[in-house]
Amino acid sequence: MAIFKWLTDYDEIITSYIIHDLLESEGMHYVHMEVHLSDSSRLFIREFRQSSRRKYAFHWQKNTGELILRWDNAPHFPGLPNFPHHKHLADSSVEDSYDISLDDVFRYLVSRIR
Repeated sequence: MAIFKWLTDYDEIITSYIIHDLLESEGMHYVHMEVHLSDSSRLFIREFRQSSRRKYAFHWQKNTGELILRWDNAPHFPGLPNFPHHKHLADSSVEDSYDISLDDVFRYLVSRIR
C-alpha cells in the first residue's frame, strides 16, 4: 500500500507500529496509527485525504507522554502566516508551519534521532 511506503524507507528509526484505524477507497484515505521509534519516543499519525482536501496531525512525544512536537492543520490559529498549518512545541508555544508531508516528518525525525 503506497501510504505505508515510509515504513520501509525509515526502518532505521521505526521499531514497531500499531494501526488503530485505516480506511481507503478510490480518491480517499484515512489512517490513524502509532509508530514506536528507536529512541523510545512515539509518533501518532492521523491523516485524512480526499481529492483536494487534507487534514493531518503528526504528534511526536517522549515515552513519558510529554510532547516533543506536533504538526497539524486544525483551523485554530488564524493569525499565523501559513494558516491553518502550524506546529505545537514542547514549551506549549505555537509556530507557523507549512503543508507538511509524512515523508517530511520522518526526514525531520531521522535528523533528530540518529
